[in-house]
Amino acid sequence: MPSPRYRLARIGSALVLALSATVAPFAAPERAQAQSAAGHPDWPGRGNLFVGANYQPVDRTPTQIRQDIAVMKAAHFTMVRMGDLSWDAFEPKEGVYTFEWFDDVLAQMHAAGIKVIVDIPGLPAPIWLHKRYPGADIVNQDGVRLHASTRYQDNIGDPDYRRLVRKLAVAMLQRYGKNPAVAAIGYDNEVGSSPMSYSEADRGRFVGWLQKKYGTIAALNTAWATQRWSRHLNGWDEVDLPYGNGPGPNERNLDLRRFWSDTTIAALTDLDDVRKQYAPNLPAVSNLWPNAPAKGFDWLRSWDKISSYGAEGFYPGDPLSAAFEVMMIKAGHDTPVWFNEFTAGGGGDYGAPGRSRMWAYFGLLNYAQSFLAWTFNSHLGGEEQSLFGLVDHDDRPSWKVAEFGKIASEFKTLQTMGFPRYRKPDVALGYSFASMWLTSPPPGPNTMKQYFQGNYADQVKAAFQPLYEDNVDAAVLDVGHDKIDAYKLVVLSSAYIMDKEGADAIRRYVANGGTVIMTGYSAKADETGKWFDTPLPGRLSDVFGLRTSAFYRSPQPLKMGFAGQTRTGSDGYYEILELDTAKPMATFENTPAKSAAITVNRFGKGKAIYLATAAQPEFIGPLIRSLYADLSIEQGPVTP
Repeated sequence: MPSPRYRLARIGSALVLALSATVAPFAAPERAQAQSAAGHPDWPGRGNLFVGANYQPVDRTPTQIRQDIAVMKAAHFTMVRMGDLSWDAFEPKEGVYTFEWFDDVLAQMHAAGIKVIVDIPGLPAPIWLHKRYPGADIVNQDGVRLHASTRYQDNIGDPDYRRLVRKLAVAMLQRYGKNPAVAAIGYDNEVGSSPMSYSEADRGRFVGWLQKKYGTIAALNTAWATQRWSRHLNGWDEVDLPYGNGPGPNERNLDLRRFWSDTTIAALTDLDDVRKQYAPNLPAVSNLWPNAPAKGFDWLRSWDKISSYGAEGFYPGDPLSAAFEVMMIKAGHDTPVWFNEFTAGGGGDYGAPGRSRMWAYFGLLNYAQSFLAWTFNSHLGGEEQSLFGLVDHDDRPSWKVAEFGKIASEFKTLQTMGFPRYRKPDVALGYSFASMWLTSPPPGPNTMKQYFQGNYADQVKAAFQPLYEDNVDAAVLDVGHDKIDAYKLVVLSSAYIMDKEGADAIRRYVANGGTVIMTGYSAKADETGKWFDTPLPGRLSDVFGLRTSAFYRSPQPLKMGFAGQTRTGSDGYYEILELDTAKPMATFENTPAKSAAITVNRFGKGKAIYLATAAQPEFIGPLIRSLYADLSIEQGPVTP
């Protein structure tokens, strides 16, 4: 179980939302994707809700396993997730597979009517692999080789590692791809949290990636602005791996993050190719943690290559953040979200009666389909020995078993009433892996945070907040990857990097009649991470009908007049908008120039609206709400 990473706080409005809107039809996709549920009517869909737990048979004796399954059956559990974290139990020595123990557990689960997600346990790799193939070891940025001292300390870019995990996947899916107990396949638990490595072999792979991306050393010099600080590269042999933990320039660090993102996606694609070959009848449902702070990867530009359902470990703090993260994991999927790990206590947390049930209903209303407690039995040893599951350390079922049983019983009824939810949101929020990493540079000499103050994800969530409070569903996606033409409104909140794909998509969308909101801090840098040398917002100045270059920070809270009221903000950053074809919709009231705060520009058949501040609920909320009627965006029920 990862550290809690989703922080949010209100649940009442969301509960009424789905009860009022659950049965609205979801339009069939225009094109079937490789991972789409289209064409697979046997895959879990409408009328299928799953409640159960994560289960590690390697921790249990045969007698305990029989007792555990009896407890699950009595609680009406319908699904478990197994196989993760157990590579050496399946393959104790290279090429020697021991599947019989798992066969027996699968058979018992099937007899109890419990479906199984089988996880290909690519992480962590066994000790024997590290000893025989040291390229799988992590080398830190100080050049120190680290033995596999903790989970996930595996170099997923190493060719031997990639070869051996693929062989394991082939062996497992040949054996379990048609097993009647198996409902889905998962890969590489929490692969986003595996660390970056800095070996000479990693440097070679990075250089190869750069050569493919840029073609020539001259193009790389341009992209990395190497004329600055006497850092010109004369050849590929002079390229070093940037330091992920700093120091170093933004452009190089961004390419380092993209390199490891592509490495991660390639490793997952390898495993999905195995699934397509040996278990095409089973969907891919993996708990990948793409937003892990250690490394992560660009989920929003890869979800359709590696998954059939969005899936995550759900450990919520406050409802707003939790809902935002769920919609990000849902991405562009036509399918619901699976909570492959679901809050049920945790590390140093025994749990609180009613809490898991509350969050289960919250998840149900936010497109969730499966709720698998982390974890079934409390752990006796290892890094999670103080982690509390449904069954206590002495094997006695806790009150949490009964609570999950109640969830299972209630959801058995609710799955006949339109759940899980299938509804296409009317609004889309843009989110960018590149903007997130570029605006969060590692320590070192860097002026980025002097300019981009605050947190990128929080600025996107600021635009999500009014929609959440109004019970209006909003997709979270990368506008340069996903089709946006069907959305009634697209919001680009502090979209710092504006690459060609994203700019072209926005240009087409507005020209064809769409409405877009963009906030300050947006379209400042191109895909290399360097500021545009053209009028800002880069690539979109004509679409928004203005130029912005000067900016200031008000010592007092900003005030603007909008929709007949004076609004007071919480962030003093504002931009001076030089209007061309754009028209003012609102004006700052307490800035020296009393300049435009919100503008609108007609471009083609659509409208491009610019908010000249950082995204903040006090301003962007009223702006978004002012568009509901004109765009026929249906607000959900008004709730406490």
